[in-house]
Amino acid sequence: MHNARMPTTTPAALHDAAPISRILARAFDSDPMMRWFFPDEPSREASLAAYFSTIFTRQYALNGVCERTENAAAFWVAPEAQEKAVPDAETIQELVALLGDRAGLFGEAVETAARHTPQEPHWSLALIGADPAAQGRGEGSALLRSGLAKADASGMPVYLESSKESNIPVYEHFGFTVREEMKLPGGGPTLWGMWRAPRRPADA
Repeated sequence: MHNARMPTTTPAALHDAAPISRILARAFDSDPMMRWFFPDEPSREASLAAYFSTIFTRQYALNGVCERTENAAAFWVAPEAQEKAVPDAETIQELVALLGDRAGLFGEAVETAARHTPQEPHWSLALIGADPAAQGRGEGSALLRSGLAKADASGMPVYLESSKESNIPVYEHFGFTVREEMKLPGGGPTLWGMWRAPRRPADA
């Protein structure tokens, strides 16, 4: 099947924070983990937009590889940036204020995931999301291919955590396999750690 017009991926800069945050808020509205952290339905979209704006502007735009299409965005972290692409004290304060009484659960979830992060050098797909209104246009796939090509060019494996079971087959299509399941503490949802070995360009 040939797509006449593949979506264009472009680097995401700080001035893209508002549209990217809106896209990701809509993309993650049905995500079990985000619903766990932001259970209040009426305020969820605004809370998610503030959350994504905070981690994008203070964390991933500074130390990650961020790309976007018209209706989707992805944040990647290269191996050499893994230690830097974590929230600093001020970012943590902002997130705690946003999360309110869910901040403790969020902290425990982050610690649980960190304990399971592979130790060997790798690229991380920190997050990827497309506006549900634009699904089926191939924008998420274009972002996945773009980031995976960078990882493959550097000969590095890629790790991600999926918080939505229905997304697992999508990632498997791109060469990921489930490495382990993590149950978040406090009765939280399940995370699936997924791993993809590097491919030579001819294998991709």
